[in-house]
Amino acid sequence: MNSKYIPLFQPITLRSGMQLDNRVVMAPMTHFSSNPDGTVSDEEVAYYSRRSNGVGMVVTACAYVTANGKGFHGEFGSDRDDFIPSLRRLASAIKEQGAKAVLQIFHGGRMCPPELVPNGEIVSASAVPAEQGTVSYQVPRALTETEIQSIIRDFGESTRRAIEAGFDGIEIHGANGYLIQQFFSPHSNRREDQYGGNLEKRLSFPIAIVDEVKKVVAAHAKQPFLVGYRFSPEEPETPGITMADTLALVDGLASKNLDYLHVSLMEFWSTPRRGVEDSRSRLEIIQERVGESVPVIGVGSIYTADDALKAIQTGVSMIAIGRELIIDPDWVEKVRQGKESEIETKLKKDAQSRLVVPDPLWQAIINRPGWFPIED
Repeated sequence: MNSKYIPLFQPITLRSGMQLDNRVVMAPMTHFSSNPDGTVSDEEVAYYSRRSNGVGMVVTACAYVTANGKGFHGEFGSDRDDFIPSLRRLASAIKEQGAKAVLQIFHGGRMCPPELVPNGEIVSASAVPAEQGTVSYQVPRALTETEIQSIIRDFGESTRRAIEAGFDGIEIHGANGYLIQQFFSPHSNRREDQYGGNLEKRLSFPIAIVDEVKKVVAAHAKQPFLVGYRFSPEEPETPGITMADTLALVDGLASKNLDYLHVSLMEFWSTPRRGVEDSRSRLEIIQERVGESVPVIGVGSIYTADDALKAIQTGVSMIAIGRELIIDPDWVEKVRQGKESEIETKLKKDAQSRLVVPDPLWQAIINRPGWFPIED
């Protein structure tokens, strides 16, 4: 290995006692490839197995914690005990390759397709539809306080199932416009009870989920089991989450003894829209704010070994790689073996079977211009 890349291969011990062999994480990515009944498919197992050799940790695509939280076609579930064998297959496939296996858990909220949830009823913090491009979204029903408390418990129950299935940890998905973010956002949360209103009250649902998950881990985990939290640092909507709001969020999360905070970004070096007067990247601002208290995972358009090195030199504890591990599943091993010049950074259109990518994900990639760098 070229000695300059040694920082990427330092082991790290997280607060739970979990040790990762290196600083490279497979980022969670939706793949639309689970069985219609919510179980993990053979294609998914093969896809994860192919990418789990070399990285320190794999964070799976998100699993829904309640039946009315299913956010995608081809998503797997964690909302019933009879899903535990399915989840165990996935955890085992990842761990057999030497990586730690982390299950991401979520509720889609107002982003759920009506045809995927019971009675087609979409729920959220408030009856405010999503605004994204030209798509017209259904107006969700505001959750009652009783339902909110039930969903908080559901996150805990999915955590218990992850423990029983042999995962090494869970990641709470508080990013990308889904239910947890909907409670934190002033765009989607117009409530006037304990779960909405001012910034502190909008924080109550995310923090309650963290507390519930930590309680379940303390009660059920017999060995180190990590808990991470993923969030999106800003929203384009007005009103919406600003960088100032995010700094309040990370302050609250940093006090919760989490194993890491995972920032969801398409571009590592992206800068704030509003809320702070700072020209540095969002990740550098977040790292400065809480990086001494809780490890931060940075992510976004990291393709080459030098991209990863430049990112880790900002001080973040770990680097997550998503699209690039689809393009080249051997990325980590190539860097480790001094073959970084052989890394593929553009997707070849004839490489689906060689790369072991399930067809629904492959079709989504090929038919969404600009998402992946594709070789003509």
